[in-house]
Amino acid sequence: MSRLKRRTALALSMTAGLALVAAGCGGGDDESAGLPADQETVAGDGTGSPPAGGDGVRLGILGQCEGPFGGFHEDVVGGATLAMTQFAGATPGSSTTALDGFTGAEVAGTPIELVGIGCGDDTADRILQEVRRLVEQLGANVIIGPLSGDEGIAIAEYAKANPELTVLAGISGSQEQTLQVQAPNYFRFYGDGAIWNAGLGDLLHNQEGWDTVAVIADDYSFGHTSAAGFIADFCAVGGEVTSRVFPPLGTTDYSSYIAQLPNPDEVDGYFWAVGGTGTQASLEAFVNAKGDLTGDQHAGNLFFNPGLAQALGPDIAGAYVGGFATLPGDVQTPEIENYLAAADETWETIPGALSGNEPAPPSVAAAFGFFYGYYTAGVALVEALDAVGGDMSDLDAFHEAISGLTLDLPYGDISLDENRSGVVDVGLSRLVLDESGEVVQETVAIVPGVDQTFGGTFSPDTPSPGRDFPACEERDLPWEGNAIPVVDGVPQS
Repeated sequence: MSRLKRRTALALSMTAGLALVAAGCGGGDDESAGLPADQETVAGDGTGSPPAGGDGVRLGILGQCEGPFGGFHEDVVGGATLAMTQFAGATPGSSTTALDGFTGAEVAGTPIELVGIGCGDDTADRILQEVRRLVEQLGANVIIGPLSGDEGIAIAEYAKANPELTVLAGISGSQEQTLQVQAPNYFRFYGDGAIWNAGLGDLLHNQEGWDTVAVIADDYSFGHTSAAGFIADFCAVGGEVTSRVFPPLGTTDYSSYIAQLPNPDEVDGYFWAVGGTGTQASLEAFVNAKGDLTGDQHAGNLFFNPGLAQALGPDIAGAYVGGFATLPGDVQTPEIENYLAAADETWETIPGALSGNEPAPPSVAAAFGFFYGYYTAGVALVEALDAVGGDMSDLDAFHEAISGLTLDLPYGDISLDENRSGVVDVGLSRLVLDESGEVVQETVAIVPGVDQTFGGTFSPDTPSPGRDFPACEERDLPWEGNAIPVVDGVPQS
């Protein structure tokens, strides 16, 4: 339990920051990378391959400044930068934005030079264009990122085809990038979308009495993976999924998809894995078509948060929420307090997504999983470099060092499985009304040590999560009935 107690919960207030944001970057020139002028061009060797590993780290960060998750561009660059500042002696390029990068990072005598920041838009084509620019034009030999599901699959395939490259995934939550692609130079120090919903179906069926549920999820790899975890969990304990609806990512009018869902008197509950700009829009469409929300009839993945109450009203209270890279709720620990304080010491303000992309204390961004996923990748890079004495000339040894890491992080330890994907604890929470009538997020349980096989549900030989997979089947899961309750912010073990 020492690991579980190194956790906190932070009320997530995702508001206007989930809106489409395309500021601060472009797709095809060095200036768009958001770097100061003296960092804009670092030439590779002209061969179309990353330079040899023995010449130091030339780091590229793959963000997403356009598309449904474009509002998190500042956050993800900030996460990697904070790790370099804390543990590699870097100096941020600005006190008011992370997009100006950093200078002066060094580990065991080996410099870490930021050569560029890529601008994705949630599509595989765009992120491949950006990684090629960073690697083949600017000479990056290490990549941190990307952010989103289909992007992660594309970058894992690119890494597999370019074995001289090292990729530390940012926060992309699709399952396939590690379980199916299995690139030996691609590492993910966080969970995937299925992992983050472990235990939620068990809680809703056995504690809240849900027997039937309708699922609505974005029709792309992360939405599929997130829904797959919930479906596998809910059905394993005897629940029934009556319908599955998959609107395309980036949908603006959800009315036709809401019409496909059963009415509230025909099902015990609804599970939502609609993210980005779609979370609020889809719920508003539900209210227009089905009537007012009853919070305890709804559950969602990481995009359910107290900020929804600002648009939908307090009726969202009662909804259950799956986990993410950080634990929501009310647990406070010295480790997390120090981490958040380090962010506030690194910058004066950051215009992150949770503050509506307006200047705010950097700890606001650092508390959410998009920032934190890139932070863990940066910490892994530093620790692996230290483990090999700063010598990357033997990439096999360097990659073996990364694979063997167990990171002691603010929100708990993370190790990697045999496919170099994170084994993590999952925090489940609920939206509740506090004493002042505000909607806040409260931790209700912790599911420890979940890996991407999901108790044997998924493997390299099973289909990728999709519209029809997994089937709704009862099975034994190791955490059924074994989640650790959290009461008033304290794990009960």
